[in-house]
Amino acid sequence: MQIVSSVSAADRGLAYGDGFFTTAKIEFDAVIDWPLHKARLDECAARLFFPTLDFSLIEPEVQRLIAGTPLGVLKIMVTRGSGGRGYSLPAHANPHLLMQLLPFPEHYLSLRDSGLKLGISSVKLAPQPLLAGLKTLNRLEQVFVKQELDLLPFDDVVVCDNNGMVVETSIGNLIWIKGSRVFTSALDLCGIKGVYLQSLKSKMDISEARITHEVLLNADAVFVCNSLMGVVPVYVIQHKVWDKNIVTRFALEHGLYD
Repeated sequence: MQIVSSVSAADRGLAYGDGFFTTAKIEFDAVIDWPLHKARLDECAARLFFPTLDFSLIEPEVQRLIAGTPLGVLKIMVTRGSGGRGYSLPAHANPHLLMQLLPFPEHYLSLRDSGLKLGISSVKLAPQPLLAGLKTLNRLEQVFVKQELDLLPFDDVVVCDNNGMVVETSIGNLIWIKGSRVFTSALDLCGIKGVYLQSLKSKMDISEARITHEVLLNADAVFVCNSLMGVVPVYVIQHKVWDKNIVTRFALEHGLYD
């Protein structure tokens, strides 16, 4: 593994999207949920047949990069590097790891109070169990979703798979509350297994389900989560309106708000 500041035109990450990444929140020189981000990177490396990542090299560079940062975003990308004939894997891969320290999206700071107005995307996610849950460098479906969203009067959109089952939104995982139970979408066919979702699962019982967006409209409350913005209430999906305070009370009861 080699930590680099740029990649060549021959890099497989550029040529084929052969790689993966994670995006973490930085607060006062610390990576929030760093063990879970490490676990994501390890899982991606194992399932994509990458060499084991050496965190004894990565972690000192992370600390050097984020030093003096009260609020920011750390992005870590890993590519397989160069080599191999066409799509074939190189006999001895030398992965390249790139790190970026980015500004924190300022609009995320107000989302907890404003909530999200969601539409339904016409873009469908294709099932691929071999990649399901992983945050790979192949994100063209999400590019299509964002292109559509830019033309719609919504903050975000619910994205479904080819069978019409709810998967996620363009920015995070969907959670819904029905009665005393908490649910999220099954992510064994497609979608991204978010780090914040994994953190939530360690704190409460969350069941996985396959539902259509019509069934989602019958939930008592809905929220979106990711590792940068945390828990954000949904107050509208299409023409269905929810009381944002339901999610606020839920988050406070479970210690999800600072």
